[in-house]
Amino acid sequence: MTNSDFSDAALVLIGHGSALNAESSAPTYQHADELRRRGIFQQVIEAFWKLEPGIAGVLRGAFARRVFIVPVFISEGYFTEEVIPRELGFCVKGQKDFARVQKRGGRTFFYCGPIGTHASMTNVILARAREAVRKHPGRRPPRPGETALFVAGHGTGNNENSRKAIERHVELIRAKAIYGDVHAVFMEEEPRIGDCYKLTRAKNLVMVPFFVSDGLHSYEDIPVMLGEREETVRERLRSGKPTWHNPTERLGKRLWYTLSIGSEPHVADVILERTTEAIGDRLGAMG
Repeated sequence: MTNSDFSDAALVLIGHGSALNAESSAPTYQHADELRRRGIFQQVIEAFWKLEPGIAGVLRGAFARRVFIVPVFISEGYFTEEVIPRELGFCVKGQKDFARVQKRGGRTFFYCGPIGTHASMTNVILARAREAVRKHPGRRPPRPGETALFVAGHGTGNNENSRKAIERHVELIRAKAIYGDVHAVFMEEEPRIGDCYKLTRAKNLVMVPFFVSDGLHSYEDIPVMLGEREETVRERLRSGKPTWHNPTERLGKRLWYTLSIGSEPHVADVILERTTEAIGDRLGAMG
């Protein structure tokens, strides 16, 4: 946790947002509310690519001497490295290399890395997994050493950085030697999410979706990939019930499936660490 003084600073959280999925913006608002409650920053502001308030005008409402901008995104890629910096005026269209600390009109703007690539997100994944099993231990509560942990991502040839972020967290979790097995699995790349049953000898499995928010993928697609009937998933969704029951026994194994990592409360601490790093990076560049 940071001890830095941000009393003269504004925090701007940038989310993707979606007009089709109301829950897409919920984690950004959640963490903004929590950081306001802590009273660390002079201001905390939200902005979105696909919702209002939009990204382009958000800095006009940040009146503090220092402004820290943190993308609430899973990985580095098109949005975090091109779209958001362009909309904020950090670069022009097509510019890939830009200064992440910029001075304008007596104020200093810090463009931070996305939350998903921060090393401490491994603790967020672990907290998600622990909570799912704690809430629904089943008849025989599993021990972590006898359990396989799976981190599930979308996977796509359009952004290989998304896969890299997940695989890096898997490596860090393996190094902690908490779980018997740790694997990355994907919706659209190998190894597939549905392969989890055969990727490990463990009888207990925990699946954590590495997404900022819950929606079509986490509520519908992944439960079906894990073996639930599509009609069952849709009926549960229509009736407001969880689309996966923890734990579910399938193929001789028990599987716990968690909510997406974006709404995990520890993400607020990751955001704070991003802002502290931005200060350190600037001091290092000056030294």
